[in-house]
Amino acid sequence: MARDAGLDLVEVADKANPPVCRIMDYGKYKYEAAQRAKESRRNSTNIIVKEMKYRPKIGPGDFETKTRKVRGFLEEGSKVKVTIMFRGREVQHPELGRRILDDIADEVEDVAKVEVYPRLDGRNMVMVLGPAKRQSRKQAARAAGQSAEEAAAADTAQ
Repeated sequence: MARDAGLDLVEVADKANPPVCRIMDYGKYKYEAAQRAKESRRNSTNIIVKEMKYRPKIGPGDFETKTRKVRGFLEEGSKVKVTIMFRGREVQHPELGRRILDDIADEVEDVAKVEVYPRLDGRNMVMVLGPAKRQSRKQAARAAGQSAEEAAAADTAQ
């Protein structure tokens, strides 16, 4: 039957009793399977972990600059590992590092969520921030108290 149709006889389940075969164009099947695999690879996202290092005695200007950079990483969709590096006797005051990490989390709470809460790891205190789930336009409109149609009209008006 397969030869008459100009197709291939493909064994689908060899463990079954009797074995199950199917009449199909095998070349076309392999091509479509490769295309599906290629499409799934394209749609997958690579989460990159960026790292930003702070010190307990950081000044306000440096803190703002580094935190702005952390915000940029999170808006790109990357995770950020924030590290407080202690030197010498600074490690005896982990509350200073914890305070800095809490300040960072407060600064970026609109675009990030804390995935790994601060913990002391040797001479470093580490916290991991992940990008927050993005709201759809409908959810943002509901939060703002307007209907989705009004939000769409406002977007087109701009």
